Amino acid sequence: MTEDQVKQIVIDIIDEIAPDEDTTDLKGDVNLRDQMDLDSMDFLDIVMELRKQHGIEVPEEDYPKLASLDSCGEYLTPKFNAK
Repeated sequence: MTEDQVKQIVIDIIDEIAPDEDTTDLKGDVNLRDQMDLDSMDFLDIVMELRKQHGIEVPEEDYPKLASLDSCGEYLTPKFNAK
């Protein structure tokens, strides 16, 4: 799986948990919470959906690695490819 595919999975999850948010112009290198109206519960929902839908575990100490779309791709791609 490529980083772009993983980023799309993250965008799809955001679309599910925050359907009122516009994800069409997300910048890869900008903090997701700064770009969108996501609170800490929304962020936890993203982590939970990664586990529920894809079996990807993200330990709490690694949450900062999911700050931006680019960092999500970098951090999650090896996890998807290890499955």
